[in-house]
Amino acid sequence: MLFAPCDFPCTLLSIPWPSGGDEGEESPKGSLVGKGKRFSLETAFDLLLTLLGAVIILVSLGYGFGSFRRPGPGLFPFFVGLFIFIFSGVLSISGLRSPAPLALLNREGMKTFLLMIVFFCLWILIMPLIGYVVVTLLVTFGFCRVMKLEGWWKPISVSAGTTLFIYLLFDYWLYIDLPKGFWR
Repeated sequence: MLFAPCDFPCTLLSIPWPSGGDEGEESPKGSLVGKGKRFSLETAFDLLLTLLGAVIILVSLGYGFGSFRRPGPGLFPFFVGLFIFIFSGVLSISGLRSPAPLALLNREGMKTFLLMIVFFCLWILIMPLIGYVVVTLLVTFGFCRVMKLEGWWKPISVSAGTTLFIYLLFDYWLYIDLPKGFWR
């Protein structure tokens, strides 16, 4: 059987991956996929992101890095491409090594996903009104709570640290004016 049965529509591309195990062994769902690994749509997307990261790195090399005092136009895209390449490469390898693709979103996962979208939209809408620093602090705290970060000190410290780092990065190091809202 070429395609294995799936629980979620996003994993319809579940192709058995050769594992050297018992090929004819019955799986729990009754298909003849054995204990082999599967190449899922999620792994294909991770591989595509890895390729995208490599392309971003190659294109940014042509722009020039400049220096840390006066960064060139290729410095930031290079590091973004490098992070995309490394992290999606790790996800691709772990996806290829995992025994079976999991359902992407259950009811709780869908709730978390939708709340994250709501927080992103609020961040964009409220930023011109109350300013970048305050809204980033509040929304990052909201993200931490939605993702169930333990206690209160961890979300507070993560949101404060993230806000401080982003403020220093854009306002002091890159000299990009952030929306200040009513704090002008």
